[in-house]
Amino acid sequence: MTTFLRTTSLSTHGAFTLPQRDYMSIAVFREEQEHIFASRWLCVGREELVAKPGQYMLVEIGVESLIVVRDRKGTVRALYNVCRHRGTRLCEEPCGELSETIQCPYHAWTYGLDGRLIGVPDQRELEGFDKADYPLIQAHVALWEGFIFINLAVEPEPFAEAFTPLLERVGKWNLPALKVGRRFEYDVRANWKLLFQNYSECYHCSPLHPSLVRLSPPTSGENDLVDGPILGGFMTITGQGGSLTRSGRACGVPVGDLSDDDRQRVYYYSIFPNMLLSLHHDYVMAHTFQPVAPDRTRIACEFLFHPDTLANPAFDPDDGAGFWDGVNREDWHICEMAQAGVQSRAYRPGPYSRRESLSAAFDRYYLSAMGE
Repeated sequence: MTTFLRTTSLSTHGAFTLPQRDYMSIAVFREEQEHIFASRWLCVGREELVAKPGQYMLVEIGVESLIVVRDRKGTVRALYNVCRHRGTRLCEEPCGELSETIQCPYHAWTYGLDGRLIGVPDQRELEGFDKADYPLIQAHVALWEGFIFINLAVEPEPFAEAFTPLLERVGKWNLPALKVGRRFEYDVRANWKLLFQNYSECYHCSPLHPSLVRLSPPTSGENDLVDGPILGGFMTITGQGGSLTRSGRACGVPVGDLSDDDRQRVYYYSIFPNMLLSLHHDYVMAHTFQPVAPDRTRIACEFLFHPDTLANPAFDPDDGAGFWDGVNREDWHICEMAQAGVQSRAYRPGPYSRRESLSAAFDRYYLSAMGE
């Protein structure tokens, strides 16, 4: 049986916010790219983005560019966007559909969708050359609940081990069957860690989110994952049968076979280092982060609905998605204000409240991931 703990029951004694360098140092940012983003499982989007063979999207991780594509046998691959000849980028468009091959625009080396080198002009001019020795380099791929994850490590932690805390928790929400009904993209002038810290607490909700606290009490949080790479729990919905929408009512059919308790809750989980997963009874919201600089993060926010909801002519995705777009923008703005403040010579790490216990837990895990 899952045990939930109130946010304020977790001690934050002696816990302070991170030092200034962790929010603004380019050296720290580069260390993060190497020690965290190049070795962890990163969510890069939904499988439906590459539903058919040949469909692809480009994914950027630090200086790396990868072609995430479904090959002719239906396997999703993450191919480094680097020709094996002179290192030229193969694809420029952020997404699209390839025919049977990927061809380098420089010297026309040609690859199959599985990464094999299958064509080289004037191969006879390359002495002792064997195409089998020059496939595209690939990253590891894992598919989970309709999401695509990639890992750049040579020998990554097995996905099932990394995601053990969530594997048995989310099945009720029927995630593989859900479809994207609305998507927002944001470019936020704030460090990625400020965004995780913000998501992990509702201490800020009363002053910042009046529309949210009207529907969900900011002190209602109880958490079942309180340490490690995956953190979170639930908050309650005030109105019986209601939802976190502009109307206050459910904006679609239940996404899965949920209990009465689960229909009165929203489960919020932060998944280190680049995903936030918010499980509502009538839709699911998923954020994915791409840190671009110490003070800049790109964010994609997708809203997933049951196919029956999407098929309803009266369905308005912005009842739920538009509600959260407003809340997101309030959060991004305050995080940008925090970024501006922590860059000041007046900034000193401040103490965490018990209502910020998961933010403190995130910091602990981040420091351990950085070897500190």
